[in-house]
Amino acid sequence: MTTIDTKNLDYKSLNESLRKAGGDCKLIDCCGQRFIAAGMSDKNIVIEGIPGNALGAYLDGADITVNANAQDAVGDTMNDGIIVIHGNIGDAAGYAMRGGKIYVKGNAGYRAGIHMKEYGEKVPVLIIGGKAGSFLGEYQAGGVIVVLGLCDNDKKIVGNFPCTGMHGGKMFLRGDCSDIEFPSQVTVREAEKEDMEEISGYISEYCEKFGYDKDEILNSQFSVITPDSKNPYKQMYVLN
Repeated sequence: MTTIDTKNLDYKSLNESLRKAGGDCKLIDCCGQRFIAAGMSDKNIVIEGIPGNALGAYLDGADITVNANAQDAVGDTMNDGIIVIHGNIGDAAGYAMRGGKIYVKGNAGYRAGIHMKEYGEKVPVLIIGGKAGSFLGEYQAGGVIVVLGLCDNDKKIVGNFPCTGMHGGKMFLRGDCSDIEFPSQVTVREAEKEDMEEISGYISEYCEKFGYDKDEILNSQFSVITPDSKNPYKQMYVLN
């Protein structure tokens, strides 16, 4: 594995060094550089320090592990690969992601999973181990969002206005979610065996990454949220 000291590198120089290195890389002293590994594939990258906005934007198959927190827009429009965050993330994680997986050990900020979509066999997955901020899954059009609520037990598992404009995909929230207000165009129900089978592989991989007991999590109560309509705003524009 090639080690790259990023202390005196801007994001352009950093990404150029990543591409030239070839093979697996470890970035040390990372401090806020944006767009790290943008569009990259076939590479394993370990980051020591805190990357800046749009980590893994347009990612196309690379694996990224961050041994700290990460800032906004992690996995922006990513196509494939996996991003593992051993900490918290900022706002808009997984913005418009259309494939790949983002696994977060801690909490997420506002608008996680906004505009997530899927096409063909590509199903993006976002798992948040802690809590999520407001507007989770805003305009979600596809993919799977899971929030486990494994930390910050004094807060609700998700903030205000979850699933606003949701018209595709599924959301799984650990617990009965009776204290959460959802918009009228979605259905909230208790997860059944078939629902849990759908996410069991993702949960198993997540637990391997962070050292959790997969059976304990999978045997917990979950709520499933799905859209009632593929066009939730039809009534706003159509008279009949």
